[in-house]
Amino acid sequence: MSETTKPNKSEQFVKFIIDLIQKDNGASAALKRADNPATEYQSWEYLARFIDIDKDYERLPYATIASALSKAKAEHNGTVRIGEAIARCYDDGKDSEQAQAKLRRLLACDSIEEVCRVLRPLFSLINSKAGIQLNYADLLSDLYWFNANSQRAKAKWAQNFYRHYSIDEVSS
Repeated sequence: MSETTKPNKSEQFVKFIIDLIQKDNGASAALKRADNPATEYQSWEYLARFIDIDKDYERLPYATIASALSKAKAEHNGTVRIGEAIARCYDDGKDSEQAQAKLRRLLACDSIEEVCRVLRPLFSLINSKAGIQLNYADLLSDLYWFNANSQRAKAKWAQNFYRHYSIDEVSS
């Protein structure tokens, strides 16, 4: 996002959540539980400012991203998209069989519920790798529109995964 461009709804939400978790430990704790169906209601007061919490296709993506931001203790929105982040979690990058399996599992999802469920362990993996700052706003936008055009989101994730270059390839 450039300084002259107004942030879109996804960017505004990510900034709101990051600011909130930085200053309110209670909100951060509630948001960490937003990706669990049994406790997600604790995050609704924050989500309802941005979306209609009665609509699963809106609530689930926002709850998933809010939880991921809180668990990661994010201080800012990153620049690494989900496909590249998966590849960067492995030494072999896009050539890693494990990375390819994780991507295939994500691409096999048929519903927003399934995508959000599959993303949870991916966020943990990504968070365990120092230096990977996920672009949460971009992913939230993809998730928000997933039901309307899942193929577009999946193609974007795959292209980003396979276009990822290792550090050695870039420097040579």
